[in-house]
Amino acid sequence: MDIKVLIDYLPLYKEALLLTLKIGWLGILAALVIGIAGAAILHFKIPVLKQIFGVYIEIFRNTPLLVQLFFIYFALPKIGIKISAEMCGVLGLGLLGGAYMIETFRSGLESIAKIQTESALSLGMTKGQVLVHIILPQALSISVPGILANLIFLLKETSVFSTISLMDLMFTAKDLIGMYAKTIECLFMLVVFYLIMLLPVSIIGSIIERRVRYAEFGD
Repeated sequence: MDIKVLIDYLPLYKEALLLTLKIGWLGILAALVIGIAGAAILHFKIPVLKQIFGVYIEIFRNTPLLVQLFFIYFALPKIGIKISAEMCGVLGLGLLGGAYMIETFRSGLESIAKIQTESALSLGMTKGQVLVHIILPQALSISVPGILANLIFLLKETSVFSTISLMDLMFTAKDLIGMYAKTIECLFMLVVFYLIMLLPVSIIGSIIERRVRYAEFGD
């Protein structure tokens, strides 16, 4: 292990980490928005939209992110839709994550007993008030473990962004290995920086999950 090589490569990995985090978290934000909207549509069985989201979920949950990125990055320009590599990464991650988030949020929504909705409506609350004040807070609380698992899964999926020439962590490692043949050092740095990216999410997520569980059920 050459320490000098590790020090020399450190700035390159820092830049790659920032790009990976930027694309990863933008994609996750998009996935959360899609997930909440799609779960509400499926839960309330809105005509037409329910069928559209059903097809969307099946397509994106049953195809690899790599194939989705290739379609967005290489196929869409053939029909006049040109998207930058960064936006392609955000869009691909958001669409993939959205399909998983929908199912996570929907399981939370469907776990709420119907008697709660009926009781709230009988007290004079509107459907919107019931959704915002009764259903969503409980559903989000129940969905926390699934949401956290999806966050970690999506951040790890950023490793395929190198295939569309994004200078992410994986691309940087492969590029440096190809140029300088410092395989051990490059892979060591890759592991370290993925841990830097993922460990805080895992630790903070575990704390949030415990606090939510205690808030619902006590110690």
